[in-house]
Order: sequence, then C-alpha cells, then structure tokens
Amino acid sequence: MIDYVKGELTELTPALAVVECHGVGYGVNISLNTYAAIQGKQQVKLYIHEAIREDAYVLWGFSSKQERELFLLLITVSGIGGNTARMILSSLTPAELVDVISTDNAKLLKNVKGIGLKTAQRIIVDLKDKIVKTDIASQSPTLNLGDNSTASREVQDEAVSALTMLGFQMAASQKVVVSILKENPSATVENVIKLALKQL
Repeated sequence: MIDYVKGELTELTPALAVVECHGVGYGVNISLNTYAAIQGKQQVKLYIHEAIREDAYVLWGFSSKQERELFLLLITVSGIGGNTARMILSSLTPAELVDVISTDNAKLLKNVKGIGLKTAQRIIVDLKDKIVKTDIASQSPTLNLGDNSTASREVQDEAVSALTMLGFQMAASQKVVVSILKENPSATVENVIKLALKQL
C-alpha cells in the first residue's frame, strides 16, 4: 500500500499532479484545496489513497492526512464516489466540511455541484458520529464568527448560497463572507453580498 508520495512536482493542473519519485512519475488526482496548497512548490509530499478497480488503478492525493481522512469517509456514503468526494473537497476546505457536517448544514452542502438535498442529508447523518470518533473535528478549528450567533450563521449561509448561485466558487465565497462578517458582525445579507462581490 502506498501511504504517501514525496518528490519533485513536474506537472500540475487543478485536478492532477505528477510527482516524480526515484525516476517514476506518479499521476495523482487532487482536489482544489490540495492544488492551492502545493502550487508553486518544487518538492511536495502527497498522502495517497489507492483505488484499484477492474478497469483502472487510480491514485488520489492530499496535502494533509486530515483531507485524506475526510475523503475516505465521504466515499463510504452511498452514492458518493471518488469524483464526487473530490468535488466536495474542492468546494469546501476540510475545516469548512467538518463545520458543515457537525452543524447539520445540509443547505450549504447541497450547493456543491452534483449534491442534492437528500445526498447532503445522507452525508451528514452517515458521517456526523464518525467525524467525532476519528477526532477530525478536533483538528479543524470551526469557522469563528465572533459570537458565532444564529443570526450570523444565517447571514453567512444565505450570502454564500447567493454567491454560489451567481457562479462564484463556494470555498472562495465562504472565505470572503466569513472575513466580512468578522469585521461587520451585524451586516445584513444584502450588504455582505455587495461587499463580497467587490472582493471576489
């Protein structure tokens, strides 16, 4: 079993990294989170999950063990394959995904391309207890919105949802909205969206 690959990053796209290790180039499927983490680096270390099927031998790579753990949990959910799990981890950072699952935020999760409300609810039901048991939650600081009040949470969810519908990436929208709400905790959804549009 390959646990990780460490070597020179010879090729990189948002979906694939080629890591050369002792003269062998490993083509590794990655998420946008991992892409952002390794972009611009010459030497990288990717934690690997091997998916061996009759028709393919696929390597999935992650910049952190935590992201790999979440990927492995996601693919245990009925209807979630490797590509869908990657889409989720490209739309949300590991910390954001843990936050979404632990707070039952199906509304935000269903904004991920290819995830409907039923699938989002299934992910939360299946993984909520597992995340607590595997200590992934303790590795992930939840998003801090000052007092993290229900009102702030609702404004955040609505703003991110609106920005996603406008075509912006969820992960980018989430970061900008959280940043705005940290500076202006009492901002309305409309104000948050207007400020976010200037920054995205």
